[in-house]
Amino acid sequence: MPLEAAPAPAPAPAPSRPRSRRVQAALLASAVSVCLIAASAPSPGTALGIGDRLFPTLGNPGYDVASYDLAFTYSGANDKPLTAVTTIDALTTARLDRVNLDYAHGTVRSVEVNGSPADFASAGDDLVVTPARTLPAGRPLHITVRHTSDPVPAKDQDGGWVRTKDGLAMANQADAAHLVFPCNDHPSDKAMFTFHVTAPEGYTAVANGLPEGTRRAGGTTTWSYRGEHPMATELAQVSIGRSSVLHRTGPHGLPVRDVVPTQDRAALEPWLARTPDQIAWMESKVGRYPFETYGLLMAQAQTGFELETQTLSLFEKDLFTEPAYPKWYVESIMVHELSHQWFGDSVSPRTWSDLWLNEGHATWYEALYAEEKANRPMEKRMKAAYAMSDAWRAAGGPPAAPKGPKPGHKISIFRPNVYDGAALALYALRQEIGRPAFERLERTWVTVNHDGVASTADFVDLASAMAGRDLRSFFKAWLYGEKTPPMPGHPDWKSDTPQARKGA
Repeated sequence: MPLEAAPAPAPAPAPSRPRSRRVQAALLASAVSVCLIAASAPSPGTALGIGDRLFPTLGNPGYDVASYDLAFTYSGANDKPLTAVTTIDALTTARLDRVNLDYAHGTVRSVEVNGSPADFASAGDDLVVTPARTLPAGRPLHITVRHTSDPVPAKDQDGGWVRTKDGLAMANQADAAHLVFPCNDHPSDKAMFTFHVTAPEGYTAVANGLPEGTRRAGGTTTWSYRGEHPMATELAQVSIGRSSVLHRTGPHGLPVRDVVPTQDRAALEPWLARTPDQIAWMESKVGRYPFETYGLLMAQAQTGFELETQTLSLFEKDLFTEPAYPKWYVESIMVHELSHQWFGDSVSPRTWSDLWLNEGHATWYEALYAEEKANRPMEKRMKAAYAMSDAWRAAGGPPAAPKGPKPGHKISIFRPNVYDGAALALYALRQEIGRPAFERLERTWVTVNHDGVASTADFVDLASAMAGRDLRSFFKAWLYGEKTPPMPGHPDWKSDTPQARKGA
């Protein structure tokens, strides 16, 4: 998910995960003000955005980011700002007098554009950069921002750094990476990432991608990592803690690395040992794992969610140590985050309204795994979801047209309508076109959109091609209707309205 509040199955024989432990406690514990310091006081400019229906001010027009190089220096105190340098290489797609970056929680010390100092100012959640001269369209753009990165959340901010018991991790969904580093913070502009993290001796730093070596100097170690595939900003991950990195091998020789609190490595090993077989199971459903490595990051934090950060999924350690959670339930949540590596990471949403493609598919494979490995029938879960679907649509909107977030709570877009509600639409699709066509669609979808972005319209077009007939009316009802359509093959299924349930 984004901030994935690991959803309990709709039939819910398992205890649901507590949701009251979200980042609200941290938000209330220590609020600080955003501090973006402008140089030479140019006209502050205005916040821009690419017009996303759910987050209209995030993302920026006029350029396409090719790569980020992020350098963080951690002092050993997770309530103190990190010093940071963000380097962005991009290509202008329009003539620019100013360049807007998304950035809203730190102090900017200096900005350079193409090697020359540039003026800068804050405007809403934007850092507005004014280069010494106008930038023509179609030219390389090199931006260096020296800044701080504050792990203490400001009031009404959601996401960014997560403070753990022994350090930090990241949770940048939805569109919260700009609370950590300047960026074009929208999943439609994916880019390559390199990380350099400096921390005192005794700490271990891990990030997305593969390690590129370490350098020790003056009682600190600098850890470098580089991803081999483009990534959305929301999927960036940096872990700093007193951790051990455990290594094993997955299918086809895939490097699997897990990051765990050192004192808990023995207790967590039985869970971690399941990952290679889970990867093999997913590959049997949709094809080859799409990235260069995978693993789990076990955070000593109470977040209330799990998160599919690319190549290194973030989990609460308590998910694996709380005896109330059945084994099958924990494993299905592991598969939920793993399946996101295909659905949401390799194939990213073009807009946040396409979120159902991420969460619906992850929920689908979570449920399918529980059916095949733990005898938890998919049909039973889908029937229960159908009964709730009208209520979910009333509360959160239909799957492909979700209602906007609550003010100051971006992760509130992650409602049941985009989890089990969206998986229900996929179940209806399989009922409508048959299992063979559905399974071909799933494999083709992640193949043709590998390392890219895709929309609901793209999925509808591909599904129609796989089925050999126009499915636009089917999807219009299932993805955009206020009421849940009849389930193909199950005319007896009923969905209760919120009013009916209230009066029951």
